[in-house]
Amino acid sequence: MLPIVLLCLAAFAGACGAASQPNFLLLYTDDQRWDALGVAQREMAERARFPWFQTPNLDRLAAEGLRFRNAFVTVSLCAPSRAVFLTGRYSHFNGVANNFTPFPTNNVTWATELRRAGYATAYIGKWHMDSQRGQRPGFDYSASFIGHARYLDAPFEINGEPTATRGWVDDVSTDYAIEFIRRHKGKPWAMAVGFKTPHGPFEPPARWAERFSDGWLRPTPNLTNLPPYLNRPPARALPAKAGPPGALQPNLNYFRCLAAVDENVGRLMRVLDEQGLARDTMVVYASDNGFYLGEHGIGDKRSAYDESLRIPLLVRYPAVVRPGRVSDDMVLNLDFAPTVLDLAGIAPSAQMQGRSWRPLLEERQVQWRTSFLAAPSRASPA
Repeated sequence: MLPIVLLCLAAFAGACGAASQPNFLLLYTDDQRWDALGVAQREMAERARFPWFQTPNLDRLAAEGLRFRNAFVTVSLCAPSRAVFLTGRYSHFNGVANNFTPFPTNNVTWATELRRAGYATAYIGKWHMDSQRGQRPGFDYSASFIGHARYLDAPFEINGEPTATRGWVDDVSTDYAIEFIRRHKGKPWAMAVGFKTPHGPFEPPARWAERFSDGWLRPTPNLTNLPPYLNRPPARALPAKAGPPGALQPNLNYFRCLAAVDENVGRLMRVLDEQGLARDTMVVYASDNGFYLGEHGIGDKRSAYDESLRIPLLVRYPAVVRPGRVSDDMVLNLDFAPTVLDLAGIAPSAQMQGRSWRPLLEERQVQWRTSFLAAPSRASPA
């Protein structure tokens, strides 16, 4: 008995020390590339395209948990990807295959199942889903805005009631999220926080307006490797006016917005620490799709290249996940719902098509996927 007790008291507790009802905090951005992380840029060394970019709080999440280097979405478009995160089902089954379809209120989600099991559930921030209004379906509490809203002084709906706010939108969302955590310390909870960042028009808060001013994108290796559907000559890199040879000046506000979100992630981590909730709270940080910065001579997302489908994915859960790990296993947004339910001791719905990450988190040897279906989206506004 003594060795088992000692093992459970070790710094890495493993499954034997996990809470039977852990808390869950899903944080996801809008249009964040997989490599738009300080830790990823450092790892890439001379291949890094923007090595000056820094995300200290996200780097801390990675250092204290697990970073998946091959994480993908099944469709690279905002609302459909968010619906996949919620349901664990492909877009052609969950009913949201474009940006102008409201989320069906009868969908089974991780929130509906956790709520049934006694969890307090919340949805904060960007929902999108065809500018859908009202309290977010399946959640006890929502503090959310309509569609894309705006970066400054965005109108929110609190449980469906219109509410004016002041300040930068993702700061406001974080305020609501912190309030929810403090209010529900005594019971298990699960919350999603959808950041607007870094979706265009890329408007960072004033405190970040001048950062990264000397930032340049290193040359794009596949700039002239055009998609076969484009009937035009290969693009040429614009000459740099003041930067390194072949470098491009990016829209630096994209990175400034992400730096401000990094600050807000730090705020949330501090609250978990202050409330004594860090060990038994699974924090997942991701994005709803990737984003092109010149690759293949195209921009935006919505296609099946790596840069569009690949996302950052960090998982911190100290009771189960050994810190400082990196995994090359292929994981999907489709997996989030079954993973959460599995770790909460709830059998995932038979409708869910993803796979629980639990064996990967616990470092068990399992046969894992080597491919996945990237389902196309219907053309729609961004």
